[in-house]
Amino acid sequence: MTRERSGSCRQAEVVVIGAGLSGVATVIALRRAGIDDVVVLEKCDRLGGTWRDNTYPGCGCDVPAMLYEYSFAPHPWSRCFADRSEILDYLRTTASTHRVDEAIRYDTEVLDARWQPDAGRWNLQTTAGAYTARAVIVATGPWHRPFHPDIPGLDTFPGPAFHSARWNHDADLTGRRIAVVGTGASAVQFLPEIQPQAAHVDVFQSTPHWVLPKPDYPLSARLHRFLGLHPTARRALRGLHQWTQEAVGFPLRHPRLLRPLEAVARLHLRTSVPDRALRQALTPDYRLGARRLITSDTYYPALVRPNVRLHPTRAAAVEGSHVIGADGTRTRADVIVLATGCHVGDVPLASRLYGTHGTTLARTWADNRRAYLGTSVSGYPNLFFLVGPNLLTGTTAVPTVLEAQLRYIATALTHLRTHGYAALDVIPEAEETHQQALHKALRTTVYSPVNGGGYYFGLPGVNTFCWPWSTARLVRRLHAFSPDVYTWTLPGALPAPRAAQDGLPTAPLGRQALGPV
Repeated sequence: MTRERSGSCRQAEVVVIGAGLSGVATVIALRRAGIDDVVVLEKCDRLGGTWRDNTYPGCGCDVPAMLYEYSFAPHPWSRCFADRSEILDYLRTTASTHRVDEAIRYDTEVLDARWQPDAGRWNLQTTAGAYTARAVIVATGPWHRPFHPDIPGLDTFPGPAFHSARWNHDADLTGRRIAVVGTGASAVQFLPEIQPQAAHVDVFQSTPHWVLPKPDYPLSARLHRFLGLHPTARRALRGLHQWTQEAVGFPLRHPRLLRPLEAVARLHLRTSVPDRALRQALTPDYRLGARRLITSDTYYPALVRPNVRLHPTRAAAVEGSHVIGADGTRTRADVIVLATGCHVGDVPLASRLYGTHGTTLARTWADNRRAYLGTSVSGYPNLFFLVGPNLLTGTTAVPTVLEAQLRYIATALTHLRTHGYAALDVIPEAEETHQQALHKALRTTVYSPVNGGGYYFGLPGVNTFCWPWSTARLVRRLHAFSPDVYTWTLPGALPAPRAAQDGLPTAPLGRQALGPV
């Protein structure tokens, strides 16, 4: 049960920032590990994260629904790929069932969080007052802050102009001329929804994407009754989905095997788009998987409708009611929709998190956004990131990574408790060794900077998003918590040598045997 003191500062053993998919799972996982003193700080007035914020038409998940659920909370999904409303309902129901709401403090935005080495605690200033916690878990997720391109004149556009992640439902699109800027994952989903009602749609495409067929189909009540009676069959079906994702992911790690998958995508394009010039404009010049993989059976058919025109150029300016392309294209619009994605990998709190030397995480990450196993950053004791740097791939389902991380974090916090330590901090050498191995492995995958760009590259030429190995290997690594890659601080003392009770040899600070990482 959470301890909160009325007055100047409220206390908790663990503060979780964010009440989306990650934050909900964190409360449940920590309680199962015997850590009940947990508070979730959520800046909005309700939970849901990206599924709360993204309300554009056609919004849905691009991995099979059975993989986009918590392992402890199976759900009778209506389709193979769930839409946004069903996922949000699932999160709300799961949170209610497990009493997660009791731990959430809504309308509470973190303004500042500082590590206090003498106290071995984090002090947090929020819009609802001060908190202090032994540990902080950042669960804000990578799809959080919309990316707004710098388009001269956009702010003077006379009609509605909005980002797809902040959809303006008051804007009537019926019979209007709509300019869509960008052709990423959101545009692929909403274009087929708005095309029938629009008078005309101009789509500005700076970079074409590989689009694979989407094997979506209804999941009947009869099927769910059968799966409910036969849990082994449900696990088998879920395993089949997992195997399929991994099968697609294998050639992404071994690009010499990509040709068959690229052939499938080209066939999908050829059978969906009769016009040769349009097909050419939609054909990428980079390897499949170098940018985010997209699946859809409705995007290409929408593009070939008579009221849709693709402009294979970026939107360079807005002049009055006209959108100007970089190639000189000039089109009139009543509404502009920005489908330009998010600042993926950016942690909005980075400039507000202060570590051991009073340095912000934003400064620490200025040249190299890194974390040991995507979870711990040296110099920021008792701070953990969920879905942190270099943990995902083009085919990995977030809940799989999330649950593995939470087992890792729960083990770390339990170790902290059991042995009476005040703090743990990942050793710089361990972080560096992991980082070097990771980026060396990335060079031989499709995620290498040689093959592409996009949001995988949070820094110029540096992939800060992708894990270069299999999902199974990631889960194994996160299951094997290793105390010897951390320094451990006793209450009121400097970081202590490894305790004999750990069953490990003692060594000076920062010189513990790291072992293979």
